[in-house]
Amino acid sequence: MDAEELPRAPHTVDDFLRAYEDGGPLRGFRCVRCGLVSATWGLACPRCGDTGRVEQELSPSGKVVSFTIQTVPGDEFLNDAPYAYVVVELDGGGRITGWMPAVRSVSDLEVGDRVRFHPSYKPGVQFVRDLPVDRPGSGG
Repeated sequence: MDAEELPRAPHTVDDFLRAYEDGGPLRGFRCVRCGLVSATWGLACPRCGDTGRVEQELSPSGKVVSFTIQTVPGDEFLNDAPYAYVVVELDGGGRITGWMPAVRSVSDLEVGDRVRFHPSYKPGVQFVRDLPVDRPGSGG
């Protein structure tokens, strides 16, 4: 395969990620062959390998499908630790990773909790709780 046959992306990975910090919408791709919606930047579908992908805006809301509490953060997040690093299944398709600054322990979040994208000046994709959740002992 020569350079003329390689698939092309409408933007770079850096442009894709920086848009989140600039308040842009969550973006992803839908495979024209199998229909998989992916929040991951790429040149080919992770399910079927087809290069026919179209960019689409993703839902800003979804549910937490997995998370961990980060207690030893990178430099950009020193003042935010501890915080949750989450995997979110977005409404309408696609899974994306991000962080939640107000989550300090495993008792502050549950798999299945509803969250939404909240633009931040910090790198990455920040999520906040969609609706307040009363937890035993939280006083709420």
